[in-house]
Amino acid sequence: MIVGIGVDTVDIARFERQLERTPSLRERLFSPDEREVSLASLAARFAAKEALIKALGGSGELRWHDMAVVRDRGCAPSFAETPALAVALAGRGADRAHLSMTHDAGVATAFVIVETAGAGTVEAGTTAVRGAVPTGSSENGTGRT
Repeated sequence: MIVGIGVDTVDIARFERQLERTPSLRERLFSPDEREVSLASLAARFAAKEALIKALGGSGELRWHDMAVVRDRGCAPSFAETPALAVALAGRGADRAHLSMTHDAGVATAFVIVETAGAGTVEAGTTAVRGAVPTGSSENGTGRT
């Protein structure tokens, strides 16, 4: 059952200016692995974190690094399984977050769906955050971005 939906769009040029104006922002917002991707992909990851916050109804105790976006080669993007994310999901009665990201024409967009597999209480530490809702031509396991 869906318990939250979030979407966010980032203007890539504006995001780049923010990173240039405040160099420490890159380290504060992104994990070391996330910092290795292109600017457009980095903007999509920022949009993903913002969309997750919206889907959860707020950030609560989550920090930026608790919402790291990972992508195994050939797989869809997902949020890293962190203890803080597990607690945040459980707090909403959820046990998974689906993520889809894209970037084109100077903007990056991310959609997040937070859901539970079934009825009942979800305990922290039982989270499954892997998975995605494919969009067809972006960070959905097609090898792009």
